[in-house]
Amino acid sequence: MNASDGYWWYITINTSAGCEDNLLSLADISGSIGTELQEMPDGVSRLRMYYKSTKDISFWRNRLSDAMKEFPEVAIEDSGKIENQPWNVVVEEAFPPLPVGRGLVVLAPWHRGTEPADRIPLYINPGSAFGTGYHESTQIVLELLEKYMRPGMTTADIGTGSGILTIGALKLGAEFAYARDIDPAVIEEVRKNFELNDLPPEKIDLAVGDLLRDFGHKADILTANILLDPLTTMVADVPAVIGRDGTAIFSGMLEKEKPVFLEALAKARMQPVEELVKGEWWGVAAKAEA
Repeated sequence: MNASDGYWWYITINTSAGCEDNLLSLADISGSIGTELQEMPDGVSRLRMYYKSTKDISFWRNRLSDAMKEFPEVAIEDSGKIENQPWNVVVEEAFPPLPVGRGLVVLAPWHRGTEPADRIPLYINPGSAFGTGYHESTQIVLELLEKYMRPGMTTADIGTGSGILTIGALKLGAEFAYARDIDPAVIEEVRKNFELNDLPPEKIDLAVGDLLRDFGHKADILTANILLDPLTTMVADVPAVIGRDGTAIFSGMLEKEKPVFLEALAKARMQPVEELVKGEWWGVAAKAEA
């Protein structure tokens, strides 16, 4: 099955009104290539998410179900196949070029050649993994990365997803980048995104990894755009990676979860140096205490 056959899969999820951001987060995490949000009169918000037909619907349902463990208020309503639709038009309209921060722009590969001259292009194949650039938490990390990155630095991206933060780091001047993800299925997609951006493979160490377990490397900047629970699990190991002079940038958390993570930071002997909020999402740059 493939997208050129003129069909794709859809899965509809719902939650109570006011929690729409959770639906959109699940769409991004699970690899959706487009969405339609409906707010119903019964006080329920529904999101129909579209997926490539290159994989069976069971693959996408399983990936979504794994992500939904962090969002117990969300339920799957239905799923199925949509046939004979203008696939390329729908996908292209769902992912227009997105300016981020002072000088970045996120683009799908079909927009190559339309980049603003004053922005650094980050090419991402939508639907490959979490981190297309269209989610606020990804934008938070990119904006903070843009501020703290200096040429020649080494970076570590934990939970790399689509690889967008590693792409951003290298295009902002990093000399070397480590990229880790717990899901072996995303590694090949990440490599494809690196190739889209013409990144030298000798500057990247991409591997499967469970947070910082057995990581064993040093980095000037560490990025992690994942969920609250794995962030709080990992944060105690971060100072050993970045040392006293490095910076860690965390996101993937709702602003209401901020107190929990700040407490975890303090226990890890780390101090926030800058916070950023977009919509309901929160991120923070932090350093280890001297």
